[in-house]
Amino acid sequence: MIPDYQSLMRPVLECARNQPRKISDVVEEISDRLELSEEERQQMLPSGKQTTIANRVHWARSYMKQAGLVRNIKRGWYELTDRGRAVVDDPSISLNSRYLEQFDEFQEFKSRGKDSDEEATVQAEAEIPANTPDENLQAAHRKLEAALAANLLDYVRSASPMFFENLIVDLLIAMGYGGTSEDAGRALGQSGDNGVDGVIDQDPLGVDQIYLQAKRYGSANSVGPGDIRDFYGALSIKKATKGIFVTTSSFTGAAQQTAKDLGSRIVLIDGPQLAKLMIKYNVGCRDKDVLHIKQIDEGYFDEAAD
Repeated sequence: MIPDYQSLMRPVLECARNQPRKISDVVEEISDRLELSEEERQQMLPSGKQTTIANRVHWARSYMKQAGLVRNIKRGWYELTDRGRAVVDDPSISLNSRYLEQFDEFQEFKSRGKDSDEEATVQAEAEIPANTPDENLQAAHRKLEAALAANLLDYVRSASPMFFENLIVDLLIAMGYGGTSEDAGRALGQSGDNGVDGVIDQDPLGVDQIYLQAKRYGSANSVGPGDIRDFYGALSIKKATKGIFVTTSSFTGAAQQTAKDLGSRIVLIDGPQLAKLMIKYNVGCRDKDVLHIKQIDEGYFDEAAD
Protein backbone atom coordinates (compact mmCIF):
# COMPACT_ATOMS: atom_id res chain seq x y z
CA MET A 1 0.00 0.00 0.00
CA ILE A 2 1.30 3.47 -0.91
CA PRO A 3 1.52 5.70 2.19
CA ASP A 4 -0.02 9.17 2.16
CA TYR A 5 2.25 12.15 1.56
CA GLN A 6 2.55 12.99 5.26
CA SER A 7 3.83 9.51 6.08
CA LEU A 8 6.47 10.06 3.39
CA MET A 9 7.85 13.26 4.89
CA ARG A 10 10.34 11.57 7.23
CA PRO A 11 11.57 9.10 4.56
CA VAL A 12 12.13 12.04 2.20
CA LEU A 13 14.21 13.76 4.88
CA GLU A 14 16.15 10.60 5.71
CA CYS A 15 17.10 10.05 2.08
CA ALA A 16 18.95 13.39 2.08
CA ARG A 17 20.45 13.07 5.55
CA ASN A 18 24.06 12.88 4.31
CA GLN A 19 24.02 14.63 0.94
CA PRO A 20 21.81 16.47 -1.55
CA ARG A 21 19.49 14.16 -3.44
CA LYS A 22 17.73 14.07 -6.79
CA ILE A 23 14.00 13.76 -6.16
CA SER A 24 13.46 11.16 -8.89
CA ASP A 25 16.11 8.94 -7.28
CA VAL A 26 14.42 9.38 -3.93
CA VAL A 27 11.13 8.18 -5.41
CA GLU A 28 12.85 4.95 -6.46
CA GLU A 29 14.70 4.55 -3.15
CA ILE A 30 11.55 5.01 -1.10
CA SER A 31 9.67 2.61 -3.38
CA ASP A 32 12.37 0.02 -2.74
CA ARG A 33 12.38 0.68 0.99
CA LEU A 34 8.60 0.24 1.15
CA GLU A 35 8.84 -2.87 -1.04
CA LEU A 36 6.16 -1.55 -3.34
CA SER A 37 4.98 -3.98 -5.99
CA GLU A 38 5.46 -3.16 -9.66
CA GLU A 39 1.75 -2.45 -9.89
CA GLU A 40 1.96 0.03 -7.02
CA ARG A 41 5.03 1.70 -8.55
CA GLN A 42 3.17 2.15 -11.83
CA GLN A 43 -0.13 3.27 -10.27
CA MET A 44 -1.05 6.57 -11.91
CA LEU A 45 -3.09 9.54 -10.82
CA PRO A 46 -6.41 9.77 -12.67
CA SER A 47 -4.82 12.40 -14.93
CA GLY A 48 -2.36 9.75 -16.15
CA LYS A 49 0.48 12.27 -15.99
CA GLN A 50 2.33 11.14 -12.86
CA THR A 51 2.58 8.07 -10.67
CA THR A 52 0.91 8.22 -7.26
CA ILE A 53 4.11 7.51 -5.36
CA ALA A 54 6.02 10.25 -7.24
CA ASN A 55 3.20 12.73 -6.66
CA ARG A 56 3.16 12.06 -2.92
CA VAL A 57 6.94 12.21 -2.57
CA HIS A 58 7.02 15.53 -4.44
CA TRP A 59 4.30 17.00 -2.24
CA ALA A 60 6.06 15.79 0.91
CA ARG A 61 9.19 17.63 -0.21
CA SER A 62 7.19 20.69 -1.26
CA TYR A 63 5.45 21.08 2.11
CA MET A 64 8.69 20.59 4.02
CA LYS A 65 10.32 23.20 1.81
CA GLN A 66 7.57 25.66 2.75
CA ALA A 67 8.32 24.94 6.42
CA GLY A 68 12.06 25.46 5.95
CA LEU A 69 13.14 21.85 6.47
CA VAL A 70 14.60 21.45 2.98
CA ARG A 71 15.64 23.74 0.17
CA ASN A 72 15.95 23.23 -3.57
CA ILE A 73 19.49 23.68 -4.85
CA LYS A 74 19.02 23.04 -8.56
CA ARG A 75 16.53 21.48 -10.90
CA GLY A 76 15.09 18.34 -9.28
CA TRP A 77 17.57 18.39 -6.36
CA TYR A 78 17.09 19.25 -2.69
CA GLU A 79 19.07 19.22 0.54
CA LEU A 80 18.32 19.50 4.25
CA THR A 81 18.50 22.78 6.12
CA ASP A 82 19.72 22.96 9.72
CA ARG A 83 16.08 22.77 10.79
CA GLY A 84 15.58 19.68 8.66
CA ARG A 85 18.65 18.00 10.12
CA ALA A 86 17.38 18.64 13.64
CA VAL A 87 14.08 17.01 12.75
CA VAL A 88 15.58 13.98 11.03
CA ASP A 89 17.88 13.39 14.01
CA ASP A 90 14.94 13.36 16.44
CA PRO A 91 12.85 10.20 15.81
CA SER A 92 10.39 11.21 18.53
CA ILE A 93 8.96 13.97 16.27
CA SER A 94 5.73 13.02 14.53
CA LEU A 95 6.42 14.72 11.23
CA ASN A 96 3.23 15.76 9.46
CA SER A 97 1.38 18.87 8.36
CA ARG A 98 0.29 19.63 11.91
CA TYR A 99 3.93 19.64 13.05
CA LEU A 100 4.88 21.97 10.20
CA GLU A 101 2.27 24.50 11.34
CA GLN A 102 4.54 25.67 14.17
CA PHE A 103 6.84 27.37 11.66
CA ASP A 104 6.07 30.92 10.53
CA GLU A 105 7.09 30.16 6.95
CA PHE A 106 4.51 27.38 6.74
CA GLN A 107 1.80 29.57 8.27
CA GLU A 108 2.57 32.24 5.69
CA PHE A 109 2.36 29.60 2.94
CA LYS A 110 -1.02 28.42 4.24
CA SER A 111 -2.37 31.96 4.49
CA ARG A 112 -1.70 32.50 0.79
CA GLY A 113 -4.05 29.63 -0.05
CA LYS A 114 -6.79 30.22 2.51
CA ASP A 115 -10.42 30.23 1.42
CA SER A 116 -12.22 33.55 1.70
CA ASP A 117 -15.02 31.76 3.53
CA GLU A 118 -13.98 31.86 7.19
CA GLU A 119 -16.04 28.81 8.20
CA ALA A 120 -14.56 26.71 5.40
CA THR A 121 -11.09 27.82 6.40
CA VAL A 122 -11.57 26.87 10.06
CA GLN A 123 -12.88 23.45 9.04
CA ALA A 124 -9.99 22.86 6.65
CA GLU A 125 -7.44 23.81 9.30
CA ALA A 126 -9.02 21.40 11.79
CA GLU A 127 -8.35 18.47 9.51
CA ILE A 128 -5.14 16.89 8.27
CA PRO A 129 -5.73 15.82 4.67
CA ALA A 130 -4.58 12.34 3.76
CA ASN A 131 -4.30 13.06 0.05
CA THR A 132 -2.18 15.51 -1.88
CA PRO A 133 -3.82 18.61 -3.41
CA ASP A 134 -3.57 16.94 -6.83
CA GLU A 135 -5.44 13.89 -5.56
CA ASN A 136 -8.10 16.00 -3.81
CA LEU A 137 -8.65 18.05 -6.95
CA GLN A 138 -9.02 14.99 -9.13
CA ALA A 139 -11.29 13.28 -6.59
CA ALA A 140 -13.56 16.34 -6.70
CA HIS A 141 -13.47 16.19 -10.50
CA ARG A 142 -14.53 12.52 -10.43
CA LYS A 143 -17.48 13.38 -8.15
CA LEU A 144 -18.60 16.15 -10.50
CA GLU A 145 -18.38 13.81 -13.50
CA ALA A 146 -20.30 11.07 -11.68
CA ALA A 147 -23.12 13.52 -10.90
CA LEU A 148 -23.08 14.79 -14.49
CA ALA A 149 -23.21 11.22 -15.86
CA ALA A 150 -26.26 10.41 -13.70
CA ASN A 151 -28.02 13.59 -14.84
CA LEU A 152 -27.22 12.89 -18.50
CA LEU A 153 -28.78 9.42 -18.28
CA ASP A 154 -31.90 10.86 -16.64
CA TYR A 155 -32.28 13.33 -19.51
CA VAL A 156 -31.72 10.65 -22.16
CA ARG A 157 -34.22 8.24 -20.58
CA SER A 158 -36.89 10.93 -20.51
CA ALA A 159 -36.33 11.94 -24.14
CA SER A 160 -38.15 10.54 -27.18
CA PRO A 161 -36.89 7.49 -29.11
CA MET A 162 -36.09 9.72 -32.11
CA PHE A 163 -34.03 12.01 -29.89
CA PHE A 164 -32.14 8.98 -28.58
CA GLU A 165 -31.33 7.88 -32.14
CA ASN A 166 -30.14 11.37 -33.05
CA LEU A 167 -28.02 11.45 -29.90
CA ILE A 168 -26.28 8.24 -30.99
CA VAL A 169 -25.64 9.82 -34.40
CA ASP A 170 -24.12 12.90 -32.79
CA LEU A 171 -21.98 10.73 -30.52
CA LEU A 172 -20.65 8.49 -33.30
CA ILE A 173 -19.84 11.50 -35.49
CA ALA A 174 -18.03 13.13 -32.55
CA MET A 175 -16.05 9.89 -32.21
CA GLY A 176 -15.00 10.05 -35.85
CA TYR A 177 -17.53 7.77 -37.55
CA GLY A 178 -19.67 8.63 -40.56
CA GLY A 179 -19.57 11.65 -42.80
CA THR A 180 -21.68 14.70 -42.13
CA SER A 181 -24.52 14.85 -39.63
CA GLU A 182 -27.02 14.98 -42.50
CA ASP A 183 -25.61 11.81 -44.08
CA ALA A 184 -25.58 9.96 -40.78
CA GLY A 185 -29.11 11.14 -39.98
CA ARG A 186 -30.46 9.53 -43.12
CA ALA A 187 -28.91 6.26 -42.04
CA LEU A 188 -31.07 6.06 -38.92
CA GLY A 189 -34.78 6.05 -38.29
CA GLN A 190 -35.18 2.49 -39.53
CA SER A 191 -36.73 1.08 -36.38
CA GLY A 192 -38.17 -2.39 -36.91
CA ASP A 193 -36.08 -3.07 -40.02
CA ASN A 194 -35.31 -6.74 -39.28
CA GLY A 195 -34.27 -5.89 -35.73
CA VAL A 196 -31.89 -3.09 -36.70
CA ASP A 197 -32.48 0.48 -35.53
CA GLY A 198 -29.99 2.10 -37.87
CA VAL A 199 -26.76 2.02 -39.75
CA ILE A 200 -23.91 4.50 -39.88
CA ASP A 201 -20.90 4.66 -42.14
CA GLN A 202 -17.63 3.82 -40.43
CA ASP A 203 -15.85 6.03 -42.96
CA PRO A 204 -16.88 9.08 -44.99
CA LEU A 205 -17.25 7.03 -48.21
CA GLY A 206 -19.49 4.39 -46.68
CA VAL A 207 -17.16 1.54 -47.59
CA ASP A 208 -17.62 -0.02 -44.14
CA GLN A 209 -20.83 0.19 -42.14
CA ILE A 210 -21.86 -0.39 -38.54
CA TYR A 211 -25.37 -1.46 -37.65
CA LEU A 212 -27.01 -0.13 -34.51
CA GLN A 213 -29.51 -1.33 -31.95
CA ALA A 214 -30.76 1.15 -29.34
CA LYS A 215 -32.77 0.37 -26.22
CA ARG A 216 -33.89 3.35 -24.16
CA TYR A 217 -34.63 1.50 -20.91
CA GLY A 218 -34.97 2.55 -17.31
CA SER A 219 -32.18 1.62 -14.92
CA ALA A 220 -34.11 -1.39 -13.57
CA ASN A 221 -34.83 -2.90 -17.01
CA SER A 222 -31.72 -4.75 -18.20
CA VAL A 223 -31.04 -6.08 -21.69
CA GLY A 224 -31.05 -9.87 -21.73
CA PRO A 225 -29.41 -12.52 -23.94
CA GLY A 226 -32.50 -12.83 -26.16
CA ASP A 227 -32.08 -9.25 -27.37
CA ILE A 228 -28.43 -9.94 -28.19
CA ARG A 229 -29.29 -13.07 -30.18
CA ASP A 230 -32.01 -11.20 -32.08
CA PHE A 231 -29.56 -8.45 -33.00
CA TYR A 232 -26.98 -11.01 -34.05
CA GLY A 233 -29.56 -12.63 -36.28
CA ALA A 234 -30.40 -9.27 -37.85
CA LEU A 235 -26.72 -8.67 -38.58
CA SER A 236 -26.49 -12.08 -40.25
CA ILE A 237 -29.50 -11.33 -42.48
CA LYS A 238 -27.82 -8.12 -43.64
CA LYS A 239 -24.46 -9.89 -44.00
CA ALA A 240 -23.06 -7.26 -41.63
CA THR A 241 -19.79 -7.80 -39.80
CA LYS A 242 -20.11 -5.16 -37.06
CA GLY A 243 -22.81 -4.05 -34.68
CA ILE A 244 -23.19 -1.71 -31.71
CA PHE A 245 -25.88 -2.33 -29.11
CA VAL A 246 -26.56 0.76 -26.99
CA THR A 247 -28.79 0.90 -23.95
CA THR A 248 -29.42 3.47 -21.25
CA SER A 249 -29.67 0.69 -18.67
CA SER A 250 -27.40 -2.35 -18.36
CA PHE A 251 -26.71 -5.78 -19.83
CA THR A 252 -27.26 -8.90 -17.78
CA GLY A 253 -24.32 -11.20 -17.22
CA ALA A 254 -25.93 -13.70 -19.60
CA ALA A 255 -26.25 -11.00 -22.27
CA GLN A 256 -22.58 -10.10 -21.95
CA GLN A 257 -21.58 -13.75 -22.16
CA THR A 258 -23.79 -14.23 -25.24
CA ALA A 259 -22.13 -11.31 -27.00
CA LYS A 260 -18.73 -12.73 -26.08
CA ASP A 261 -19.65 -16.20 -27.32
CA LEU A 262 -20.84 -14.77 -30.62
CA GLY A 263 -17.43 -13.22 -31.23
CA SER A 264 -16.25 -9.62 -31.44
CA ARG A 265 -18.92 -8.54 -33.94
CA ILE A 266 -21.15 -6.90 -31.33
CA VAL A 267 -19.97 -4.09 -29.06
CA LEU A 268 -22.11 -3.44 -25.99
CA ILE A 269 -22.48 0.08 -24.61
CA ASP A 270 -24.44 0.33 -21.37
CA GLY A 271 -25.77 3.43 -19.63
CA PRO A 272 -22.67 4.34 -17.58
CA GLN A 273 -20.39 3.86 -20.60
CA LEU A 274 -22.75 5.89 -22.79
CA ALA A 275 -22.64 8.74 -20.27
CA LYS A 276 -18.82 8.59 -20.13
CA LEU A 277 -18.60 8.79 -23.91
CA MET A 278 -21.02 11.71 -23.99
CA ILE A 279 -18.88 13.55 -21.45
CA LYS A 280 -15.62 12.71 -23.22
CA TYR A 281 -16.88 13.93 -26.61
CA ASN A 282 -19.01 16.83 -25.29
CA VAL A 283 -22.36 15.47 -26.51
CA GLY A 284 -25.22 16.83 -24.42
CA CYS A 285 -22.79 18.69 -22.17
CA ARG A 286 -20.22 21.45 -22.42
CA ASP A 287 -17.24 22.81 -20.57
CA LYS A 288 -18.28 24.98 -17.65
CA ASP A 289 -14.88 25.99 -16.33
CA VAL A 290 -11.33 25.28 -17.43
CA LEU A 291 -8.71 25.17 -14.68
CA HIS A 292 -5.08 25.42 -15.74
CA ILE A 293 -2.92 23.62 -13.19
CA LYS A 294 0.55 25.14 -13.24
CA GLN A 295 3.81 23.84 -11.83
CA ILE A 296 7.29 25.28 -11.43
CA ASP A 297 9.49 25.14 -14.51
CA GLU A 298 12.67 24.28 -12.65
CA GLY A 299 14.72 24.45 -15.86
CA TYR A 300 13.95 28.16 -16.07
CA PHE A 301 15.70 28.71 -12.72
CA ASP A 302 18.77 26.56 -13.37
CA GLU A 303 20.99 29.56 -14.05
CA ALA A 304 19.68 31.40 -11.00
CA ALA A 305 20.68 28.48 -8.78
CA ASP A 306 24.29 28.43 -10.00
